[in-house]
Parts: sequence; structure tokens; C-alpha cells
Amino acid sequence: MSSTTREWQALDRAHYLHPFTDHQALGEEGSRVITRAEGVYIHDSEGRRLLDGMAGLWCVNLGYGRRELAGVAAEQLRELPYYNSFFKTTHPPAVRLAEKLCALAPDHVNRVFFTGSGSEANDTALRMVRHYWALKGKPHKQVVIARDNAYHGSTVAGMSLGGMAPMQGQGGPGVPGIVHVPQPYWFGEGRERTPAAFGRECAAALEAKILELGEENVAAFIAEPVQGAGGAIIPPDSYWPAVRAVLARYDILLVVDEVICGFGRLGEWFGSQHYGLQPDLMPIAKGLSSGYLPIGGVLVSDRVAETLIEAGGEFFHGFTYSGHPVCAAVALKNLELLEAEGVVERVRDDLGPYLAERWTSLATHPLVGEARSLGLIGALELVADKASGRRFDKALAVGNLCRDLSLEAGLVMRSVGDTLIISPPLVITRDQIDELVTRARRALDEAARRLTAVDHGPSVGRVS
Repeated sequence: MSSTTREWQALDRAHYLHPFTDHQALGEEGSRVITRAEGVYIHDSEGRRLLDGMAGLWCVNLGYGRRELAGVAAEQLRELPYYNSFFKTTHPPAVRLAEKLCALAPDHVNRVFFTGSGSEANDTALRMVRHYWALKGKPHKQVVIARDNAYHGSTVAGMSLGGMAPMQGQGGPGVPGIVHVPQPYWFGEGRERTPAAFGRECAAALEAKILELGEENVAAFIAEPVQGAGGAIIPPDSYWPAVRAVLARYDILLVVDEVICGFGRLGEWFGSQHYGLQPDLMPIAKGLSSGYLPIGGVLVSDRVAETLIEAGGEFFHGFTYSGHPVCAAVALKNLELLEAEGVVERVRDDLGPYLAERWTSLATHPLVGEARSLGLIGALELVADKASGRRFDKALAVGNLCRDLSLEAGLVMRSVGDTLIISPPLVITRDQIDELVTRARRALDEAARRLTAVDHGPSVGRVS
């Protein structure tokens, strides 16, 4: 390890509190120091080049090093580096971005409220949902139904909407009036049924919760098209049609969290379009600017926007950086490049199907119980026994082992328990997908070798 790396690690250890981190463990191990990036690759301070199979944090859709985005940022910084959107004020970058987003969104969506992140976007959606029903003369419609193991951000409202027990176990009570229903995680929770039956069962659980709470008390249902941080959970094909049918029977808003699935990840501009959904609110962020600058927002349907505008008076909500001019200018250029280069269509017609073909080949590996993908998002379920799907002892932390070994093999993957997930930049090529799969297999092979060497049971990776 170079002295430069040690210096960065020492400063990091002394001063920087990281997100979602055990800081004592990190301090003992030392941070990986990333120094530069281009295309689908990042470079660390030791000179290693890694294929970024996570697009940063699900966000670098256009890849790294796009000079067009840097140029737009520099130009906007010189012209108008900042002004707010309070006090009856606007500026061209926010207006142009709003126009572009509404042109890309479903036809019934023609307004956007800007935020600084996806967490802020989901906070905003919660505020809007409850304010909407109060304006409609139904102030008792306050309860929002979300899903177990969902992730909707890490603010207090985002954590409350999410269904992740470790997050909800810290920080005391969350926002009241939020309840959760089962997630459509077939491999982890539904293999006793067919995928189709399980998908319908999860939709039925949503309806049962609505009836339990009373339609008059339920404001909205919030969900991601595909659960990202929960483990790249792709619902059974039966799930969303069944959910649509449930929601059609009740006067309840649908909030589709597009923070990860938006801007091409599933091969459409929005995950809602892939599943034929008609959301009332669509929180967005991440791929909106390809992660180059922080920006988020909520796309608002005509149904909700018209009520907020015509009956709402002042909406007492907003952020210092709502519609930040530099962030908005970069986001607009990002969308223009995605459109001009046909990136979304290429994911749908070429790269997504090719990833599915290559990724599925990993299902034959002794450690893999399922290999699934949709568009450019994928997951591997790690198992001790392929026949039964039995998981490894949690103490072995096999997911973390494979994640670390993938880094040694030159690939960034993420582990969620014993699930490995990927979400590469949308500009990845077929050759780079081949490289990604080769490196993933190399990590799995080494993990299997190590698990066998320490003899953690005769059934490890057994095919029977």
C-alpha cells in the first residue's frame, strides 16, 4: 500500500463519518480511496481499475467522464451559480428541465417539484399525499401503505416509508401512519408457490390491509417498480397487474418510487412505463443527472397537481436547493444525451436482453440458487444447497465474502445479505458485460474454493 493511500485513510478515519458504515470496522480495515473514473471503470489510489457494476450508487447512467456534462456545469456556474425558487422567482435551467421531464413522463404527468435527493423526494411525496386528501375534504386519509424490506431513503420520513428493520431500529419512533405489507420476493419468501400465485398473493395482502385499515383512512400505496436496495427484487409477472386491479377498486393514490428505476434502468424512461402503471406521484433522483450533481424531484400527476394548485393556497414545503440552476442544467443535458444517443432504447432492445443471457449463465454455478435480471439490473442468490435453496449460516457472511472477492477480481458488486446485485452504467458495451460476468464467476469460484477449504458442511454448493 502506498504512503499516499495510508495518508488518505488516516485522514478519513480521523474525520469522515460515512453513510451506512460500521466506523470501527472501517477504521481497522481502511477505506478504498477512489481517485478517478472513465466510462464504466473507476480507479483507486493503488492504481487498480475496477469495472463499476453498480454505476456508483445506481446512478451513473451515462458513465463517468462525460465532458459535455462538465462543460454545462462550468458554463452555468459562470452565468448563474445559484438562485432559489422561493418568493415568486424562477430561472431558465429549472424551467427547461421541468419542461423536459414532463415531456418524457406519462401523458397524465405535467408538473414536477424539485428536491436535492431521492430521500427528499419521498419526504415531499408523503407531504403531498396527505395535503392532497386534506384539500379533498378527507383529512382522515392519512395512512400510507409501503412494503417490507423497501428502501425509500434515509431521512426520518424515508426511513419510515421504507421497511428495513435495521434502519427502523435506530433513532426512535418514525413517522406515524405508515404500515407495511409483504414484498414480492419470490426466491426469498414464496418458493412454496408458483411465481404467478405468489405475485397475486402479495397483491391480495395489499387489499387485505386496505380493508383492515378502512379505505377512508388509506391515503396511498408506495412502491418501487423493482426493489433496488432491498436486493434487486424483480416481482413476478403477475404482481403489478394484480396490484393495479386492487388499486382500481379503491380511491387511493399510487406513488411509484422511480429513484432507481427511472431514466432507463429497466429499458424505458421510467419503470412505471415498463409495468404499465399510472402513478399519481413519481419520486425521481439518481439517474436524473447520472449522479454528476445532486438533484431529485417528484413528478406530479394532473389529478394531484390541479388540486394542490386550485385549492391548496401556499404549499409550506421546499428546500434551499430545489431546482438548483447548476444541477438542473446538468440534469437537462444528461437527459438530452440519453435521448440523442438512444441509450434507453439500447438497454431495452440490446443490452438488457444480452445481460439477461450472460447473467443467467451464472445460474449453473454451485453457489447460485437464482440469477435474475431486468434491463440493466441483476441479482444472484447465494445458497448452500441448490436443490432446496437452503441459505448459508449467516455467521459466514457469504454475500460479503463474494462482494470482497469480486473487488479482488476487478468488479464492483454489492451484497444484500447473501444476494449479490449489479446495476452497471447504461453505456456498458456487450464486451464489458462479458467482462462483468467473467469477473463475477471468478469471484464465485474463489468463494466456493474458500468455503470448501474451511469445510463448512458437506452440502456447500451441492447440486442434487
